[in-house]
Amino acid sequence: MTSTVPNAVEHADAPQQPPITMFGPDFPYAYDDFLAHPAGLGQVPATEHGTEVAVIGGGLSGIVAAYELMKMGLKPVVYEADRIGGRLRTVGFDGCDPSLTAEMGAMRFPPSSTALQHYIDLVDLETRPFPNPLAETTPSTVVDLKGESHYAETVADLPQVYGDVAAAWNACLEEGADFSDMNRAMRERDVPRIREIWARLVEKLDNQTFYGFLCDSPSFRSFRHREIFGQVGFGTGGWDTDFPNSILEILRVVYSEADDHHRGIVGGSQQLPLRLWERAPQKIVHWAQGTSLAGLHRGGEPRPAVTRLHRTAGNRITVTDADGDIRTFAAAVFTAQSWMLLSKIACDDALFPIDHWTAIERTHYMESSKLFVPVDRPFWLDKDERTGRDVMSMTLTDRMTRGTYLLDDGPDRPAVICLSYTWCDDSLKWLPLSANERMEVMLKSLGEIYPDVDIRSHVIGNPVTVSWENEPYFMGAFKANLPGHYRYQRRLFTHFMQDSLPEDKRGIFLAGDDISWTAGWAEGAVQTALNAVWGVMHHLGGTTDPTNPGPGDVYEDIAPVELPED
Repeated sequence: MTSTVPNAVEHADAPQQPPITMFGPDFPYAYDDFLAHPAGLGQVPATEHGTEVAVIGGGLSGIVAAYELMKMGLKPVVYEADRIGGRLRTVGFDGCDPSLTAEMGAMRFPPSSTALQHYIDLVDLETRPFPNPLAETTPSTVVDLKGESHYAETVADLPQVYGDVAAAWNACLEEGADFSDMNRAMRERDVPRIREIWARLVEKLDNQTFYGFLCDSPSFRSFRHREIFGQVGFGTGGWDTDFPNSILEILRVVYSEADDHHRGIVGGSQQLPLRLWERAPQKIVHWAQGTSLAGLHRGGEPRPAVTRLHRTAGNRITVTDADGDIRTFAAAVFTAQSWMLLSKIACDDALFPIDHWTAIERTHYMESSKLFVPVDRPFWLDKDERTGRDVMSMTLTDRMTRGTYLLDDGPDRPAVICLSYTWCDDSLKWLPLSANERMEVMLKSLGEIYPDVDIRSHVIGNPVTVSWENEPYFMGAFKANLPGHYRYQRRLFTHFMQDSLPEDKRGIFLAGDDISWTAGWAEGAVQTALNAVWGVMHHLGGTTDPTNPGPGDVYEDIAPVELPED
């Protein structure tokens, strides 16, 4: 994918480089190699076979954790308050062709998500390029700022100022964050070099905002350049909503090229957890061949929402659900958004050490809204007879819509428009409006950019929308650390290493993308699920194969940088 503002590593004449993986820089562990190894992820003693383990949250992280625990011979009991999938949520349109779908949550996945790709391949899902701004497979892009529109099929079609902004970003990354050196080290999986660079940057930049990082660069001394960069950005569009966040969050994205070469899952991303739920693994311990997660649950459905979590004698975890059912477990994995522990679920303080409670309370979630409409065909591919251009394009704008994406499955089939995808303050502006009210505002904004295009005449069904901050079991789209939050994130990520905790604080393991270093990316959900699986296995007396050490086995060699607390 060609970024709107080109990525610093994109050079047409560059030699072929090894693929990168989103496996660092905080914890450079090769999860993809761990998953691919024929020895598997580990084993528990035969005396533990059939032991029930609570898995709270049926999103991707919970389903991956449950699937791998089942393969070890344990019995995961999955609790889900809403629907399997979490923020992998694919919905249809009432009265329309069932093949028309909208991705209300995760919709684009980078190739650097190598652990995620393992599961996509495992359940035989197909992916295809996602039409990001100026991606190679995106026919055209319109950048509309301050009432002035620019049509582009490649970056070179944009005015010179956009090239200047691209150059400023490249220089800013090199000057302030050793971009090329780190990107190379991550490609080569050079762990000592990764840790050397990152340790220095974490200490230097933990207190710095994204915007402050730009302002400190001589390359971004121009306010106009910073403004354009915030509105148009790189890779996925404008990043001004991320300006208050820690620059470390942004560096993790660009180092691992998580903003590049995105692909979507054909038929919808929610298929991934749903297929894992129904899948019978070929290699499984204790359970009969043909056993699946669905088969281990009465009626093929997960247990309902958890309403209470507390510790009971023997350092066990007791779970009460919305049906009033009370069960006690030797171990539990909590994968729902961590704020649920503060509001929706009655919890004992004894569940976690006080420092971990503080980290949970300091979690900063970003808001996000989307609205989709079904249309009769991909009319945007029609050519304007006067200009020869596409009549409508993937659109980035400073108007209310911010980002508009055009999604089709061929020229003769119905299609979908994501009229608006917004974050933070831009998302909050939509919150009081119904789906139809949102659509009216969006059509008005897009009508000012495309005055000769009657989008409404192509709409064939009602819009669907989401505001993740208003979803009762989420209360936000994804985590984004603020300056000074590195220590909190480290506590949450390393929670799966429990040997140093008091015995009465062990046995419940945190997972999910907000526990990971790459919040907002499905890869982080998978990685922390695998950490939790290792944690449960270790807690129950299990081990990994010596030829395939797990994340906990190599922890001391690659532990995240620890900043002083005094």
